[in-house]
Amino acid sequence: QVQLVESGGGLVQPGGSLRLSCAASGIIFSTYAMGWYRQAPGKQRDLVAIITSGGTTNYADSVKGRFTISRDNAKNTVYLQMNSLKLEDTAVYYCKADRKVPMRNYWGQGTQVTVSS
Repeated sequence: QVQLVESGGGLVQPGGSLRLSCAASGIIFSTYAMGWYRQAPGKQRDLVAIITSGGTTNYADSVKGRFTISRDNAKNTVYLQMNSLKLEDTAVYYCKADRKVPMRNYWGQGTQVTVSS
């Protein structure tokens, strides 16, 4: 059974930092691209950052220079370091595992990040 379990969300003041973790089980983690997505109330779910199986990263323009995605294949875990947080970063953050061949994708249950003074 595939599980993606996010952790590390919480309440933080503007300008603060959080590190999200997503621990995967039931998949060959190193063969999957891993992504972080977020969904604010009333809005669609958007890509925040992605890291391929080879370690290439890509970021949404809104988080470039503030967020860093990384992965530890030995721990089957992907991280999202979020610095200089802004009010508009408030959302539920989801982890996603993606593989093209054969096509598979899995979602975590999400973790709430609230940026508020």
